[in-house]
Amino acid sequence: MSSAFFARPFSVVALASLLAACATQPIARAPDNGLTPPIATVEPGMQTTAEPPPNPTTTTPAIPVPVKPPPAITPGWADARQGRALLARLLPTGIPERAAWIHDIFSAFEALKIPYTAEYFCAASAVIEQESSWQADPVVPGLGKMVWGQIAAKAKSHGVPLPLVQAAMLLKSRDGRSYKARIDGLRTEREMNVLFEEMTDEASRRGLPLTVQNPIRTGGPMQVSVEFANGHARVWPYPYPVKDSIRHEVFSRRGGLYFGIAILLHYRVPYDNMLYRFADFNAGRFSSRNAAFQAAIVKLGKRKIPLDGDLLRYEGGRPSKQASGSLLAIRKLAGQLRLSSAEIERDLALEKEGGFDQTPLYRRVFELADAAGHAPLARAVLPQIKLNSPKITRKLTTEWFARRVDGRYASCLRRAG
Repeated sequence: MSSAFFARPFSVVALASLLAACATQPIARAPDNGLTPPIATVEPGMQTTAEPPPNPTTTTPAIPVPVKPPPAITPGWADARQGRALLARLLPTGIPERAAWIHDIFSAFEALKIPYTAEYFCAASAVIEQESSWQADPVVPGLGKMVWGQIAAKAKSHGVPLPLVQAAMLLKSRDGRSYKARIDGLRTEREMNVLFEEMTDEASRRGLPLTVQNPIRTGGPMQVSVEFANGHARVWPYPYPVKDSIRHEVFSRRGGLYFGIAILLHYRVPYDNMLYRFADFNAGRFSSRNAAFQAAIVKLGKRKIPLDGDLLRYEGGRPSKQASGSLLAIRKLAGQLRLSSAEIERDLALEKEGGFDQTPLYRRVFELADAAGHAPLARAVLPQIKLNSPKITRKLTTEWFARRVDGRYASCLRRAG
């Protein structure tokens, strides 16, 4: 038999495994971005009908009740026609398919019931511009080279002979091109997703063992998490017909915008500055609030801990048994806080939800920290996180991202007059 006979099964299983190892990783985000359904999903400037229940494992999504936007946000247009006209005035001129962008952005605002304000429209516009420069399927420069580099490294770590990998790469894929040619020509995460799905489907048809999960975790014009999109769709109705899957919707302009706007704006936070929403978009919902809480702990305990917005350690999206630095620091303050270890951990379990700032732990930490200083501490702080991804070639941080987006946001607001 020819070597191609043996190489074909290898190409399906091993190549898919290697491709999974080399996928472009999303910017590090907190587990709220899709590893669990977004329980605290409510619109900006809205409140829920009930207090957060004490046991987060049995939480069901609260029904959002519209109220007036917070004071930092100007009143929005109630009329859809006026709202759409405002959006059209705010978006940059000269972007390709501008009318389609306006339609899909406004449709997302309608479906998510977000007020039609210049601030909210500009917040969405700024993130889109930062993440994709108004490309529905953004190009990742040098994606093929990144994939090759990591395939080679992964093959070496698993002791897979490089000639065998190279032989597998030369076999034809379904579109007539070799896998090598497909990888060489990769430009976007959507294309990489299609290639991986093709290989896993072929493996399934052949009855070959392949347990590798799809490595493509983000996509679309706002680089939204696929896991977040799936979680959000479980608690809030997706407004469009689903073609194939929610995952595929993320890679479309309408789906990518809908879920990106949802993760940015479709939850209630106490911030009076959009800068902190931009940081949350990068680091995970409520990260800026939680980083401020960590800063208060540092002030009280004189113990250095990272201000990263993660109060607990996580494994597989769930709290780890290994105590975080924040938890260890809080335990040292248990006597001052008048809280037991069980009560502290109960409240910390709500760190990714809107109700955390109503817990006894949060309130008592800030009461003590405010009393120890000459002025109330900030309730929002930019998380200090270094960004790691094969797509990132410079030393970047969450603060860099947030301030970069905030500059674009300010430019957009100037167009509103």
